[in-house]
Amino acid sequence: MATTAEDLRIDGAGVASLLQQATEQLKRGEQNVVVDFTSVRRIDPRSLALLEQLAGEAGKRQIRIALCGVNVDIYKVMKLAQLAPLFTFQI
Repeated sequence: MATTAEDLRIDGAGVASLLQQATEQLKRGEQNVVVDFTSVRRIDPRSLALLEQLAGEAGKRQIRIALCGVNVDIYKVMKLAQLAPLFTFQI
């Protein structure tokens, strides 16, 4: 069965709600989710926890989530939180 990637574009203020949406899409069976962080400059602790939840849900289903447009500062935070290896990063 062919699947298409579901692109989710996040604005700076809506990080938490769209990460929850991405997690729900995985729970409904979506196979390919791409989350666009182009507009995000900072990540708060709640959003970081939701990223961890998203990674956990993807791990249960043996799916890799692609994050695109992640800036260096957010990547460093994800790396320190040991979340970076759980995602695929696109330019």
